Amino acid sequence: MSNLKSYTSIIHNIGTFLTGDLAAPLVDADTLVSVGGMITYVGQAVDVDFSTADLVIDAKQSTVMPGLIDNHTHPTLGEYSPRSGNHNWIWHSLQGGVTTMISAGEVHVPGLPTDRVGTIAMAIAAQRSFSNARPCGVKMEAGAPLLNDEFSDQDFAEMVAQGINQLGEVGIGPVKSVSRAAELVKMARKHGMTSITHTGGPSISTSQRMGAEEILEIAPDIIGHINGGYTALAPSQIRCLCEGCLGALEIVHNGNEFAAVTTLNYAREMNQLDRIVIGTDSPAGCGVPALGMLRAIALLSSFGDVPPEKAVCFATGNTAKVRKLNRGVLKVGREADILIACGPLGGAEPSVLGSFSSGDLPSITSVLIDGRLVVRQSRNSPPPSVTPEITLRN
Repeated sequence: MSNLKSYTSIIHNIGTFLTGDLAAPLVDADTLVSVGGMITYVGQAVDVDFSTADLVIDAKQSTVMPGLIDNHTHPTLGEYSPRSGNHNWIWHSLQGGVTTMISAGEVHVPGLPTDRVGTIAMAIAAQRSFSNARPCGVKMEAGAPLLNDEFSDQDFAEMVAQGINQLGEVGIGPVKSVSRAAELVKMARKHGMTSITHTGGPSISTSQRMGAEEILEIAPDIIGHINGGYTALAPSQIRCLCEGCLGALEIVHNGNEFAAVTTLNYAREMNQLDRIVIGTDSPAGCGVPALGMLRAIALLSSFGDVPPEKAVCFATGNTAKVRKLNRGVLKVGREADILIACGPLGGAEPSVLGSFSSGDLPSITSVLIDGRLVVRQSRNSPPPSVTPEITLRN
């Protein structure tokens, strides 16, 4: 097998190229090359040498897009979720095109520590576990500690030094004072940590209702599940958050669909679609939506009347920017996490973009992570209308 540093993948005969970049979501390119897990070329096949490639995929005029980034998950360790009784939920999400997951707190760990030392230790253990063993190749950005009243500035500095870059949901856990939570979030931000709030009614016993007043005081980087997780705020409070907070507006599959479209409409009115990010908020009491990210894109494209190539950016480039990740956009120098997709067999619309616009889901025909093929044909998305031709030389 070729060394990972030189492993070369070529995808050619691309019909529609979705970049994941909201500023330029569609480009005229029929070929993508990655070497050593990084994108090295986007352009036309005539300029590419195919002779040394380890993997060649003829996309058969289908669609290429970035791997999806689920901005809101609740992992434990490995793939088991005691919350949903599911032992392979990450694999199922990969079949739905998810190549990166972000932890919003390991809140479903049995006996989750609530003391200061235990909370820090749990976050580091989760981060190390998923860094050392990526289930199915999926990149889980784990280790998201819930706030603790005893946290100090030095604690945040130490966590960042240990690779902890994000907080768990503010509004879940032992810190009940909003002013103290705001103080701790500000402290964490000083060290480069990204913050996210719980929003809306309580979801589990350790969570509390978080309304617009509380969230505005905390001033998070991301307003988590602004459409509820499960229970949404009133439209007037959603508008207040859209207008009064500078944070990203996270819409989740496991939330209120009416509130999701309401949030989208407010963001569009303000010409701030770059603030929209998508997650699933899973595993949760309503289970694991394996196709939840695709369904959220379809919801916002169809009912929300957003061009589908832009809706895809909500689940890719927008999230990568907020989370400071070098993926989610198909450009030279980015990590080669890539989906190949086509319209579903028997669908009303023959293309991926048409499927999203009409509320249908596309078929995921190939998934690459770091330029390596990890899924040939999704087991969970609809059957394909087009099958890529895959040649593995090494």
